[in-house]
Amino acid sequence: MAEIDVLRAGVLAALAGGRSGSGVDMVGQVCRTCLRVLPVDGAAVSVMAGAGHREAVYSSDAVSTALAELQFALGEGPCFEAYTHGGPVLVADLRAGLQPAWPVFAVQAAEYPVAALFTFPLQIGVVRVATLDTYRATPGSLSADELATALQVADVAALALSGLLDGDGRWMAGAGMRHREVHQATGMLIGHLDLPAAEALARLRAYAFGHGRALRDVAADLVAGRLELDLEAW
Repeated sequence: MAEIDVLRAGVLAALAGGRSGSGVDMVGQVCRTCLRVLPVDGAAVSVMAGAGHREAVYSSDAVSTALAELQFALGEGPCFEAYTHGGPVLVADLRAGLQPAWPVFAVQAAEYPVAALFTFPLQIGVVRVATLDTYRATPGSLSADELATALQVADVAALALSGLLDGDGRWMAGAGMRHREVHQATGMLIGHLDLPAAEALARLRAYAFGHGRALRDVAADLVAGRLELDLEAW
């Protein structure tokens, strides 16, 4: 039996058994399988709660984690493009030219050992819920067979996520939230400035970018009261 078939069978067995807390482990297995069956050096899965919010479920390595954090902080990148348009985003050579959909991310991602990016939307039924983000350190396209394999892996990743999300596709309990303080800070700006959620998060990102700080650090300062809500910068 092919490795992906074995992986799918294991995920189905875990779901059928209702194993508590196994969801993140299953997503991790999918990402690790990615590294064995595809010519990629890292993989991550992030749940998307609309086009402006995401939560990383699993990252295979430090570079994947950094890319996930960078996309969340900037609010742009291949994960947002894949989620919004519903198709794979395949970049064979990140340094070959401008990426009009995410120019700032492309420039900053090039500071890491990343030459190619392959991102796939994950869908449960008719609901798009997440992305599978992969990278490799050398440029080059996926072959037709490799792309077909990647799409199979993405299907299994979506299956694994189905055990983590509630019936409305909302963020899972028990998987942890890396960006909890960002969501709290966004809520504070919504309440104080009477803004839509997307604009409040955009202002938080703009403040962090303009001051050369990490988004999570700015959010933590705001939640802890080290930054004033009445700042004109908001």
